[in-house]
Amino acid sequence: MSGPVLARRGFLAATAGLAAALTLSACGGGTEAAGGSASASAAPSGTAARSWTFTDDRDKKLDLPKRPSRVVAQVGAAAALWDFGVRPVAVFGPHKLADGSSDPQVGNVDVTKVEGLGNVWDEFNVEKYISLQPDLLVSSMYVKGTLWYVPEKSKETIEQVAPTAGVMLTGRSATQVIGKYEELARSLGADLQGVPEAKARMEAATRELAAFKDLKILMMSGGADAMWVVNPPEYPDIVHLTENGLNVVKPSKVDDGGFFQTLSWENADTYDADVILYDTRTQSLKPEEMLKKPTFAKLPAVKAGQYYPWRAEAPFSYQGYAAFLEELVSNLKKAEKLQ
Repeated sequence: MSGPVLARRGFLAATAGLAAALTLSACGGGTEAAGGSASASAAPSGTAARSWTFTDDRDKKLDLPKRPSRVVAQVGAAAALWDFGVRPVAVFGPHKLADGSSDPQVGNVDVTKVEGLGNVWDEFNVEKYISLQPDLLVSSMYVKGTLWYVPEKSKETIEQVAPTAGVMLTGRSATQVIGKYEELARSLGADLQGVPEAKARMEAATRELAAFKDLKILMMSGGADAMWVVNPPEYPDIVHLTENGLNVVKPSKVDDGGFFQTLSWENADTYDADVILYDTRTQSLKPEEMLKKPTFAKLPAVKAGQYYPWRAEAPFSYQGYAAFLEELVSNLKKAEKLQ
């Protein structure tokens, strides 16, 4: 994946048709999600009639006469909400791999029980969206005001169908993002079953991070012709790590957008590090592919076997981050400071 694409589509990664699509919906377009269920959240039916308000990270106050029950969500938002007990009727963004299995970005969402509105960038089936009669669309944001994976060409139509809510990622800690999704899930009536235990696990793993403060850690992603060194302040997971004791390399300069610095593989040794955390997303090179790059293979951390997964797609939920941090702590316990 190229640098600009990485920044906008993953590393971060028509009004005229509205009347016709609405007509299709009115004529019997599906009101049920895949699997035959029309329920989108964990909200008990007796509470659905309550009025509903929520202020999203665009500082936009949503005020509806009743609580939304049919939620459509971008895959990252869906993964977070699912762990909090909200069941969207549909998702958009990468949710299925080429072999039909679930994309890691979709987390614990059962993709056999939700509609898919689009699986790649700039793909969003507006007519199917309208036929689902959604009450709310939820998406993460890397840029305030821009809902991730909502195509610009369809934005006006999509926003006429149902209210939208955005949760900001850039420049915030994972704790803040998780808290916003928890707030949204509570407002939607989720019972948050399992949250206290998962939160305790996340907090316990977080406390262990300070023990590795002497290790210099480089977080990166690999492409065919370049490697990208991430800029810690732009990523909620890395902000969480640095705020709790990890020493993560910050590049001396960053590309436009601020998310990372692009280096040629010949310059993979620009920064010293005791540990390398590599991006595990599907668009990034796998370790065995990066090891074919001579300069990367000669890095002290690589030669010492101290390169471990960076689960950049961990859902913004206590469950998602408990698993992510527990794996990271386990790996860092194997690492030693290199001379």
